[in-house]
Amino acid sequence: MKAVIQRVTEASVSVGDETVGRIGPGLVVLLGVAQGDTATDACRLAEKTAGLRIFSDAEGRFNLSLLDTGGEALVVSQFTLLADSRKGRRPSFTGAAPPEEAKPLVGEYENALRRLLRRAHAGGDPQRRPRHDHPRQRRVRAPTKRIDAPFRLSVY
Repeated sequence: MKAVIQRVTEASVSVGDETVGRIGPGLVVLLGVAQGDTATDACRLAEKTAGLRIFSDAEGRFNLSLLDTGGEALVVSQFTLLADSRKGRRPSFTGAAPPEEAKPLVGEYENALRRLLRRAHAGGDPQRRPRHDHPRQRRVRAPTKRIDAPFRLSVY
């Protein structure tokens, strides 16, 4: 599972002429689900996303997370994040989970993120229109799975 996370002042997703999602200040998350990803991976990545300290505090340091700022998140399924272009000139998407496997895991990620944000703040062809708050974006991925290895995330 891979995610590209972009800090935005506002964003929306449209399919055709219909806006299917819109947020104010927060994060746009482009989420790619790989074959073999699990609901546990989705929950762990949601925790990492919510806790990633990429918002500035009063001193201008990146010390605040989405949980701290009260921001929103817009999740967009993006299988192209799993493109493998190591050989040839045409990217291969064989590492991406098929839609019938990816859709429930994207939903699990969204639900886990929604639960985390709710707890912290108690109370077609998609077109993204983010208005970036800062030229910073982070790519986060779940590592290749090994049975004997502890779970770790890599942040780029």
